[in-house]
Formats: sequence, C-alpha cells, structure tokens
Amino acid sequence: MQLVVRKELTPSTTLTYVHTDKFKTCCLSVNLITALSAETATLSALLPRVLMRGSATYPDMASINAQLDALYGARLVPVVRKKGECHCIGFLADFIDDDFVPKGEKVLEKVCDLVGELLLSPRTHGGLLTGEYVESEKKNLADEIRAGINDKRTYAIERLYELMCAEEAFGVHRLGDLNRVEAITASSLTRHYKGLLPQARVEIFYCGSHEIERVEGAISRALATMPRASKAETVSTDVRIQPVKETPRVFTDKMEVTQGKLSLGFRLGETMLAPNYPALMVFNAVYGGAVTSKLFENVREKLSLCYYASSRIEKHKGIMAVTSGVEFSKFKEAYNEILHQLELMKQGDISDFELTAARRAVITSIKATLDSPIGLEDLCFDYRLAEIAITPDEMAALCDSVTREELTKIAQSTRLDAVYYLAGKENGGDSDAH
Repeated sequence: MQLVVRKELTPSTTLTYVHTDKFKTCCLSVNLITALSAETATLSALLPRVLMRGSATYPDMASINAQLDALYGARLVPVVRKKGECHCIGFLADFIDDDFVPKGEKVLEKVCDLVGELLLSPRTHGGLLTGEYVESEKKNLADEIRAGINDKRTYAIERLYELMCAEEAFGVHRLGDLNRVEAITASSLTRHYKGLLPQARVEIFYCGSHEIERVEGAISRALATMPRASKAETVSTDVRIQPVKETPRVFTDKMEVTQGKLSLGFRLGETMLAPNYPALMVFNAVYGGAVTSKLFENVREKLSLCYYASSRIEKHKGIMAVTSGVEFSKFKEAYNEILHQLELMKQGDISDFELTAARRAVITSIKATLDSPIGLEDLCFDYRLAEIAITPDEMAALCDSVTREELTKIAQSTRLDAVYYLAGKENGGDSDAH
C-alpha cells in the first residue's frame, strides 16, 4: 500500500508525496493550476513549451539535454492537462532513484533545481521571453492543434464537448484555439507568464522512495524565488446537474470520412451533488468502459451496429460521453440501442456477471496505473483535483464492494444532453436522433 501525504508548503502551494520503493525511478511534477478560459488557454498551453527551450543557466535545448544526460538520463517534459475546468500546466520529470547511482550523488536535488530554473529563470531578450523560441513553439502548437482532427475518434469526443459545453469553460480545448495562436507575441506571453506565477495555485507531486523531509527541502529551495500573491486564484469546476435543454441538442458535421462517428453527452445529474466515485467508475465499466460492458457486448458484438462503442466519465465535470464508430445508414439504430442499454441499467437490469466483471476491470485498471511512477502521479493528481482523499489501493477496495443498487441510482440520475454526429460529405446518413 502506498503512503500518500499531502502537505501545504505555502497557503497556495501543496505537495502530494507518494512513498513507494517499488520502482528504480522517481517522478516529480510541478503544476500551475488556473481556471480554464478561452482567453488564456492558448497562452497557457504555449508557455511551458517556451520555458522548456532555455533558461539563464541552460540557454538552449542542447545544454538542457546535456544536464539531463548528466543526471543519468533523466527525462523532463512540459505538460498541459485539462481536469474539469482546471487548466494545469508545468513540468513532469522522471529520474533514477539515488539508490541506483554512485554513493553521494543527489539526483533529486539537481532535478528540482533544473525544474525551478526553467520555471523561474527563463531565457529572455530585452526583458521578454525569447522571441525566437516563442515563434518556433507557436508553430509546433499550431501543428499539434491541427493534427487533432486526424484522429477522428478523439476529435469526435472533443467536438462533442466543445458544442455541448459551448457556454461553459469545459468546452475550451486543452491546447486552446488555433485562431488565437498567431496573435501571441513575446510581449503578450511574457505578460501572461508574469501574471500566472503569483496567482496560480501550485500542486507538486512526488513519487519515490526519498523521505518527505528531503523532498520538501529540495522543492522549497528550488522554488524559493517564486513570486506568490497572498491569496492564489480560486479554481473550481462548475458542475451542471440538468441538461441545457429539455430535448437533447443534436449537432452534425460533415467531412471526408468513410465511417461515421456518433458521440452522446450525458449529465450525471443529482449523483454529482455527493459524488460516489467508486460507484461511478464501476457504473461506467458496466455501461461502456470495459470489454464486458453492455455497449461492447450488445451494440458492437451482438447487434453489429458499431465498429466500436465505449463510454467514459469526466468525473470532475459530471459528464459521461459515449463514443462510437458507425456506418452512415445505421446511425439511428445505433443511437436507439445505446440509449436502450442505459435504460436497462435504470431498471436494474445488471447481471451478476456484468457487476463482477466491471468491478474486476476497474480494479485491474487502477492497479495497472500503479505500475509506473508517472501513472501513479497522474492518478493521484486526478484524485487531488477531485478532492478524493484516499489512496489508489483504498479506491480499489471500495470499487470491489459497489452494489447493483448504487449503479441503478446513478443510471436513473443520468440524462442525455447532446448528440454529435460526424458524417461523410457524400453520404451523411440519417442523423435525425428523434
């Protein structure tokens, strides 16, 4: 079992310390958390990329990589994550545990120093972030945003969220808006950076075998010069209980595709007033989140209505999304059967096999995440932002005792809010969901 300790380093800076001697490597992340918004998302997504390009001590990627090589092949990457309506940017490091290097080497401290250097002492020109780096990373960011449309399965889910939550911050993409990239300048990004440092909530995660006192000391020294406001920005996610309209909204796009994409967005309703996260995870596994699920076994396998069909829950936002690949002519059939399977759950039609298999699938998924320090970091980060104050092992134990009645209650609270259909230009199929 992991020892998980949360410690407040300053009023707006928290360390989540996960002690484990299971791995030969450690993981450290420093995350600046702000409210997700259309106005700032693109700037925030660009910022860690630019900071990663060079600092006062390590002015270019060559010198940064040389330092990482000197730290026994440590890995350091910029990260941009979206958790509910929280935008989380920063750095993630993966490095060897001191037990496996020559005695006296202190890799932890040097990694912390490098992270602090990149975050707090960026390479500048004339008081601004280096223009060459800003322009180069703008191109890379724009390319990544454009590439998102190539994976139609992921694109269909992101497009559903964008349309379904158009009046909510959750509708903003993790990487921001392509149309806003070009307008960013070294001046505007520097201004955003200087405003972000003192105001952002800071969440630091460490996973490894070092003592908490040593980790805390190394981090505190590395971030000692970080400017902090007396009170950080308050960041939270607005959870809408009811659908936007009484009748589900239907959105359709047409592209050059040979396979339709059908995505359905549900609000989890009153369930989110007092979320039962273990039950939500098992509910998702029964419905569409596992290979033993109702959607997989019935909509895909038995009835052959979809090439794939699965569900996922955005627990921070209280949304469940179903994603499926369908033939253009089978849109209505697939749509009706996806809803029928949820209706069965509302009636308590959940077999012993489905319940047991779903519990097992969720527990296996949690345990698989614990097989690497980075997986453990992401899971604990997720728990932290959802204010889940238990360890992954404890979560797995709770999932094993979820009841049929709990799942039925969640199903009865769940309401369809929006439908998104990606159709082909030549044959749009019948996208009338009603």
